[in-house]
Amino acid sequence: MFKVTGVSRHEGQVKVRFANDMTRVKILVKNGHTDIELVELATEMTKADAVKFLLTTELTQNAEYRAAIESADAKYSPVIKVKAPKAEKPVKVTAQKKEKTAPTIESIAAKAKKAKAKQTDEVASDTAE
Repeated sequence: MFKVTGVSRHEGQVKVRFANDMTRVKILVKNGHTDIELVELATEMTKADAVKFLLTTELTQNAEYRAAIESADAKYSPVIKVKAPKAEKPVKVTAQKKEKTAPTIESIAAKAKKAKAKQTDEVASDTAE
């Protein structure tokens, strides 16, 4: 939470500054800042709220200050992230399996006959050798 906000130029670049009191001006001057324009806020504010307040002041009449304030607004304002809806997964289509039916007496008898014939052929081929 900050009680003072404004802009200053440091190394040719204008940026928004935040502070708890006006003594911040001394520190900015000591560190080589120029064009210091600080405003005391009526109540303590977050950085996002302080920047929104700066957008309503006369500081925005200066093009460089306005650009710095708008840049800070984009940086500190909360961004609501909207998630894109997930794409639906494609439905996997598989061939339908044939329904199994209960074996009939005839099919069981046919399998048994086939197995017996196979056994008879194997025995016959073993004795022939």
